[in-house]
Amino acid sequence: MSFDAQGDAGSKPKSVSRAKQWNDEVENLYRFQQAGYRDELEYKQVKQVDLVDRWPETGFVKKLQRRDNTFYYYNRKRECEDKEVNKVKMYAY
Repeated sequence: MSFDAQGDAGSKPKSVSRAKQWNDEVENLYRFQQAGYRDELEYKQVKQVDLVDRWPETGFVKKLQRRDNTFYYYNRKRECEDKEVNKVKMYAY
C-alpha cells in the first residue's frame, strides 16, 4: 500500500484494522501514531509538507513534528516492539 496513492487531500479512511505482525509499513505507522497522526497522509495534510525525513538505510521515519510543534526523533532500527504491534492501526482508503 502506497501512501502517495491514497486519494485526494480530504480523504477519510473507509475502514481500520489492527496490525497482526511487524513489517516496515507497521513500523512507520507506529511512528506516525506515536506522534499523534493517523498515518503519513494525515501528517502531510496537517503539517503542509511534501516529504517526511527518513533514514536512507532503512526507509524508516527519522523525525516527526507533533501537533504541539515539539519533535520526535527516531532511531534507524526498529522501535515498535512485538508487544506494541497490535496497537498499530492500519487504515484502508
